[in-house]
Amino acid sequence: MRLLIVGTLKGQLTTATKIAMENGATVTHAEDHEQAMRVLRGGKGADLLLVDVALDIRDLVMRLEAEHIHAPIVACGITNDARAAVAAIHAGAKEYIPLPPDPELIAAVLAAVANDSRELIYRDEAMARVVKLAQQIAGSDASVMITGESGTGKEVLARYVHTRSARAKRPFISINCAAIPEHLLESELFGHEKGAFTGAIARRIGKFEEATGGTLLLDEISEMDVRLQSKLLRAIQERVIDRVGGTKPVAVDIRIIATSNRNLVEAVREGTFREDLLFRLNVVNLKIPPLRERPADILELAQHFVKKYAEANGVPVRPISAEARRVLSTNRWQGNVRELENTMHRSVLMAQGDEIGPDAILTPDGDRLDLAKTVPAVAHATMAAEQVTRALVGRTVADVERDLILETLKHCLGNRTHAANILGISIRTLRNKLNEYSDGGIPITPAGTPGEYPRMPMVGA
Repeated sequence: MRLLIVGTLKGQLTTATKIAMENGATVTHAEDHEQAMRVLRGGKGADLLLVDVALDIRDLVMRLEAEHIHAPIVACGITNDARAAVAAIHAGAKEYIPLPPDPELIAAVLAAVANDSRELIYRDEAMARVVKLAQQIAGSDASVMITGESGTGKEVLARYVHTRSARAKRPFISINCAAIPEHLLESELFGHEKGAFTGAIARRIGKFEEATGGTLLLDEISEMDVRLQSKLLRAIQERVIDRVGGTKPVAVDIRIIATSNRNLVEAVREGTFREDLLFRLNVVNLKIPPLRERPADILELAQHFVKKYAEANGVPVRPISAEARRVLSTNRWQGNVRELENTMHRSVLMAQGDEIGPDAILTPDGDRLDLAKTVPAVAHATMAAEQVTRALVGRTVADVERDLILETLKHCLGNRTHAANILGISIRTLRNKLNEYSDGGIPITPAGTPGEYPRMPMVGA
């Protein structure tokens, strides 16, 4: 956990620093915005910024956004001024803490940011075999590839490997290769020099240098552009990187862990992933089974989430009834651990009486999970499937593919990531298809359509 404290506040932040360090945080200080930005560009990085409310928080937020630096801000002040707190949150702060700081409050904020509650919970033998292999290789510097469906907990397992390695006290830096536009990902990974491109107002240290001595997690690496893959391969092989716009190589000392929810062997055949990079990354493969293939973990995780969200919402920890356990055990959990967590969060909020019964095990729409797929609904789906099959006769594969992609995108309310996951293709392939259709004059559901799926706190990756 890396904490950057911005401001002075007449020594009050010294107490906050002490509390943070007692809770395992590495603390860096900056007197103002300029110094804070220099620290962040310089590679020290921060998981949380604790900022004096008297400073211009909106200006700091805008600076961070302009340079694509992502770190939550918590404002703090020596007076318990409600207006100051509201103004700080409106400006972009996630929370407000009055000073002098309460030790338990500071500790809670640090724990929330560090996400220490993301424990590796398992009981099933299938998962136990994966964890045993993770324990065996954790102490080495071998590159690790973690594969599995979305929501199975790939990032949680990556952190588990890091915390049991010789690098455990060094940084664990994660970057989602699918979430960052291609033209920015290279700079995020390798950093850039001042003036390297429009908007590069100062030298910026990338994730490779930021992770030096520790572990770098390349999440969803299958979505990385092939051109950038070649530069990544050189960095892994030679342990040196080139900043964008730089003139000399920079040595790095990191361990690489990569994750993917796609079949990378197929991606190699399709030409979207380099075979030599796959060989370099896949020294050890930790394949996480989907939740439906490790049934003993379902109830273990369900009980863990009940306790977690009961405490978070200030409600009693209710046991799960026998009938509710049957409902949980027989569900397919297509969204894996992430779906189960969200379901149990709802159950904690909806449960009545002394137990969590089946009436509290609900879908996001509020239907009982065990009644959501009734026999009439299955019959209707079967009839609809037969009609669709008959309608395919006489059409070209390209036409059918186009309609499938466009209807799936419409179903996902324009959300490209959801649509790509459902279709089983990369986000890049989906974008190329949509560009092709758009060039042909076909209307495309716009990205970011209001009403996208709600998001809840997640344990899985």
